[in-house]
Amino acid sequence: MKFICGLLILALIALTAPGDGVAQAEPIEVAYAGSMGALMDRGIGPEIARSLGAELRGRAQGSTGLANLIIAGSIRPDVFIAVTSGPMRTVLKAGKAGRAVPIARTEMVIAYSPQSRYAAEFARRDGPPWWQILEHPNLRFGRTDPNVDPQGLNVIFMLQLAEAYYHQPGLADKILGPQFNPRQIFQEPEVMARLQAGQLDASAAYKSQPEAMGLPFVALPREINLGDAALAMEYRKATVTLNGKTLHPSPLVFYAAVLRDAPHRKLAERFLAWLEGADARAIMTRYHYDPPGDAEVLTP
Repeated sequence: MKFICGLLILALIALTAPGDGVAQAEPIEVAYAGSMGALMDRGIGPEIARSLGAELRGRAQGSTGLANLIIAGSIRPDVFIAVTSGPMRTVLKAGKAGRAVPIARTEMVIAYSPQSRYAAEFARRDGPPWWQILEHPNLRFGRTDPNVDPQGLNVIFMLQLAEAYYHQPGLADKILGPQFNPRQIFQEPEVMARLQAGQLDASAAYKSQPEAMGLPFVALPREINLGDAALAMEYRKATVTLNGKTLHPSPLVFYAAVLRDAPHRKLAERFLAWLEGADARAIMTRYHYDPPGDAEVLTP
């Protein structure tokens, strides 16, 4: 009897264990700009599982920080997706990838919490301009570290352009304080979470972020929102010095590249081709990313 029970147990284990005929999803490691979290987790991840039979393993972080980790060899993803051309160009120049294709575009907005005491002011069409609201001394403003995240740089660039556009000298300093202000700076995914929870009143954001989370935001003129490639030279009037380097803004285009030492290179190439196709474009539109427009392929 014990022998028969043992055989039954072994049979059950064999039936429930994954067999040779069960297809296992091939993993693909993607390092991507932290602002893309909702798109990658809820949109692209499930779809490539169906379309490519792949399991997305993502690392979300500021694009500049990711680029530095890739160049140093600290991480070895299959695909790198960055916002703005700067972080991607550093990866290309280091010989870590051969080309990067534009896949999407966004623009800067001012997102705000519905729970904020200033929400009604932001929402009023006949109310004070957004920059005056941000000047309130008690307003809790969130942004990311300009040293590691292009978004942190872009809010400084945007406010510099706003100074000229609205004829408000010193506006950036009034709103941001020092370039690195510990009271304002958080990790990129954390900013939206704190805004949603009411722990922040407002933040600089890419348009795709608050729309994906159902948060209200103030749209900005194209002259300052960094989203219009036709105004690239006008945007370059803004300047920030970091670590002894003088930096200028680039239009907010997302670029994707397969790394030369990608562990799953063939799958990575298929994924990149998929990102350029109609199915990916439809998902990006659903998550409020605009087409890349006339943005060009980047090469070393």
